[in-house]
Amino acid sequence: MAGQAERTAQSPWVERGARLGFVAKGLLYALVGILAIEIPLGLGGKTTDRQGALRTVAAKPFGEVLLLALALGLAGYALWRLVQAFLDRDDEGSGLKGLAKRAGYLARGVLYGGLSVLAVSIVVGAGSGGSSEQEETARVLDWPLGRWIVGAAGLGFLAAAGFNGYRAVSQKFRDDLREQQIDSAARPWVTVVGVVGHAARGVVFGLIGLFLVRAAYRYDSKEAIGLDGALRKLAQASYGSWLLGLVAAGLVAYALFCFVQARYRRL
Repeated sequence: MAGQAERTAQSPWVERGARLGFVAKGLLYALVGILAIEIPLGLGGKTTDRQGALRTVAAKPFGEVLLLALALGLAGYALWRLVQAFLDRDDEGSGLKGLAKRAGYLARGVLYGGLSVLAVSIVVGAGSGGSSEQEETARVLDWPLGRWIVGAAGLGFLAAAGFNGYRAVSQKFRDDLREQQIDSAARPWVTVVGVVGHAARGVVFGLIGLFLVRAAYRYDSKEAIGLDGALRKLAQASYGSWLLGLVAAGLVAYALFCFVQARYRRL
């Protein structure tokens, strides 16, 4: 049984799914960033999240075909993360640190699996609507221990913000890449988009986490925000156009880093 699990975990199809998934993930981040960066440039645009990006794709010519391709990629990414979580593909172990990392893999697998399902549901006409972060948070707050669950989710986002900030400063993301296969002239640029992209994600996740914790503390679902809400908060701040533009550009940089990972990530 253990041998079968090992063969499943190391299947080349899992790796192919992960690489395709990085492309899909990059496309979503690119669309979110580009739509946001158009605002300070006076080109229209809007703040949106990954779910909104999928609906934007659906409205384009051949949108349904593109959505199905994205759904396939997101499903591949989710599969890889779930295999990491349940079959310990990366040998993280069952210690406290290993279990924490595997829990993170599980969370990402569920998130991107949900995005894949949403993409398919939009194509078949069942996903045109969607609950806001406030509505979803209100439902959770009504659960037993719901306030603690929302607070824990906020702390999780704050931890993710810190992790992304750490990776940006330490450049630990380079350890995940087969850098020797990247052209020597391109390597510095890969480092730049990795640093900028992780820093931008850190800012966005930090804002989401802070407002979720505040929603739990105040028992008020209206405090909760998602990715689009975090971008709106930046736009409303002092020098908001500059801040939004910088973070939006950072999300586009992260999209480019995802494309690099699609080819050069160690898997």
